[in-house]
Amino acid sequence: VTRLPPPPPSIFPELLTQPHELSEEGGRSTVPASMSGKEPRSEPQWVTPSSNQQDVPPDYETIGMIFGYALQVLSWILIILTFPFSMCVCLKVIKEYERVVIFRIGRLIFGGARGPGMIFIIPCIDTYRKIDLRVVSYAVPPQEILSKDSVTVSVDAVVYFRTSDPIASVNNVDDAIYSTKLLAQTTLRNALGMKTLTEMLTEREAIAQLCETILDEGTEHWGVKVERVEVKDIRLPQQLTRAMAAEAEAAREARAKVVAAEGEQKASRALKEAADVIQANPVALQLRHLQALNSIAAEHNSTIVFPVPVEMFGAFMKKDN
Repeated sequence: VTRLPPPPPSIFPELLTQPHELSEEGGRSTVPASMSGKEPRSEPQWVTPSSNQQDVPPDYETIGMIFGYALQVLSWILIILTFPFSMCVCLKVIKEYERVVIFRIGRLIFGGARGPGMIFIIPCIDTYRKIDLRVVSYAVPPQEILSKDSVTVSVDAVVYFRTSDPIASVNNVDDAIYSTKLLAQTTLRNALGMKTLTEMLTEREAIAQLCETILDEGTEHWGVKVERVEVKDIRLPQQLTRAMAAEAEAAREARAKVVAAEGEQKASRALKEAADVIQANPVALQLRHLQALNSIAAEHNSTIVFPVPVEMFGAFMKKDN
């Protein structure tokens, strides 16, 4: 793009001394009247709503309010003319665990949510929506999650939540229950994706608390209160399960061998101490021999092996010598 050089000062002196005037109607530049020699144009220019907010059409909102009041008067006349049959349509019973959000001609009526008990609805101009305040238990479907150490696991969880603000749950979100369920699935995947497999298996309480905090913050402006989140099950792949089982079995066998060796060591020490006691007094060996015979006879065996200590033949050996 080539830029044209500015005109010489001698040709258009007034253009250089007097700035251009920009009109608010469309942003077109106008030449001053003293220069053009003509009277300024007085006809109105076409404007856009964003450029000028002073020239606006009649207040349609006020007209709508007038028609709304007229519809209310007509509705009351219809109710009076059809009384008492109209009460079957106008009176609604709200249960203790329910609240009703009423819109009159599209606007939220003064006083907020109504209920429990009996409420009055004006036909033709009132629309209402019932909100259940009881706790909803939602079982999160199994989510395939890739852990921080690149292990794919399937996780199940349970989320308990309830509607705390009926007006916010109707005005701020299309379907608060459905939106909370979708957010629970996403939050569970994001929270567990930052953990390793070992942390998933050992820190379930911390993971559940983290998910509950994130969900509660995300659903606060929806009028939903998250009561509790619990990680129900963590399923591992079959090959990984076998490998972990083999590793655990090998670790148990190693610990068992260590425990057995320590037991044999302690038993050998006890036998050595017993042998030292018996060596100090030969009669102790005879008493231990009789105790062994007593334990054998208590088992009602038909054959008893009677071991004879060598020390009993000591006296005969001395006589022979």
